[in-house]
Amino acid sequence: MPTPATLAALRAFVAEREWDQFHSPENLAKSISIESAELLELYQWGQEPDQERVEEELADVLTYCIHLANKIGVDIDEIILNKLEKTRAKYPVELAKGSMTKYTELKP
Repeated sequence: MPTPATLAALRAFVAEREWDQFHSPENLAKSISIESAELLELYQWGQEPDQERVEEELADVLTYCIHLANKIGVDIDEIILNKLEKTRAKYPVELAKGSMTKYTELKP
């Protein structure tokens, strides 16, 4: 997870520019999707993309995710661990290990 120093740097960056007024949950969610598409575009034709560009687009996606979490008041670690527990229940190791089958299709 982002360190407290990284979170503080992101908050300061936005505050210095007075951008928080533009960061509604809706706008942040849209930005996550847009930046994710830019990341995906780097892999569009199956080529090995430039690592620096991948890192920049990934940073954009993560930054908007952090901003959204802050805006809606959720703890990133907590929501990830909660989701992991739900996913663990849907994909038990004994049924899902080594398989990419959707949980609704897993057979005991």
